[in-house]
Amino acid sequence: MKLANISLALLACASSASAQYFSEGWAPGKPTTQVAPAATPGAGVPEAEQPAPATGGGGLGGFDLTRILEMGPFKSLFDTIGINITQSMENVRAAANGVWDERIPFITDDNYDAVIVNETLTKEEEENRTWFVLITAQTAQRGGISKFLDESFDSAYNQTLIAGDLPDVRFARIDYMNVTYLTSKWNIWQAPYIVVIRDRGQTLYFFQATRVRLTGEIIREFLLQEQWRQSQPWKSIIAPGGNLEKYMHYYATASRHIYRGLVWIPKWMLMFISGGIASLIMPWLHRAPKTPTPAKTEEKPAAIEPAANETTGASSSTPKKSAKSRKGGKK
Repeated sequence: MKLANISLALLACASSASAQYFSEGWAPGKPTTQVAPAATPGAGVPEAEQPAPATGGGGLGGFDLTRILEMGPFKSLFDTIGINITQSMENVRAAANGVWDERIPFITDDNYDAVIVNETLTKEEEENRTWFVLITAQTAQRGGISKFLDESFDSAYNQTLIAGDLPDVRFARIDYMNVTYLTSKWNIWQAPYIVVIRDRGQTLYFFQATRVRLTGEIIREFLLQEQWRQSQPWKSIIAPGGNLEKYMHYYATASRHIYRGLVWIPKWMLMFISGGIASLIMPWLHRAPKTPTPAKTEEKPAAIEPAANETTGASSSTPKKSAKSRKGGKK
């Protein structure tokens, strides 16, 4: 009886099993075959694995690393080695949040020659190439004229792409706070500024952008009418092609290295050095002026006048003698 029950159970299992389990088996010379797993009823076609969408503002999932780096101990550590982590993170967020149009390239000290000076051009393109560059200060000045000018610059660029009427004009940006060599060589000490670059960087036109409220339409009109030609290019002994240009190159290179060095010097060391220099210079600047010593004047001896009695004596003696002579003459 038990044997019959076991036989019935085995028969039920065999009938419910997949027919794929019953095969002729493997014979020598045949390739090895693998049985695909049975599809689950109701399951669709498997889709490609998609990464989970990142959440949060710039972190890993809901984890914001930039905020962590700005917290107490990390910020103190970066301050000790002279890194302004807050400003660095602001720059990262500005790039992530699309403060600037990413289609407009940035010109730096490192890529200026490759992008502008050594740009691959035909002879005709070289004659017509115009670089319209905005020196922006929005990394240091959020809002105000810098923000407005950046928005107008992006608007002019976008309108130009749509219209396609300025084929020889290229737009670019220079971040004033992160570019030292070019701004020093061009003698630019404030931003925002607009630079029109021609002849592979040999002809430069500078326009101070804070004097006029520029809009995208005004910028496009400025480029379409080539109004920049109404101004004189920068021509001086320190300009490109000038006699002293090489000295400006040395000065700009030194400024770049000094700036890079100062960035890595801790603030407390800078304060110590500046305090020591100030303690030496300030007493010298505030010292009392020396009282001038009066010049010695030599008194000239007064002229000696003849005595009055001697004069009268001499004058009176003369008539006496003459009188005696007259008397003698009468005798």
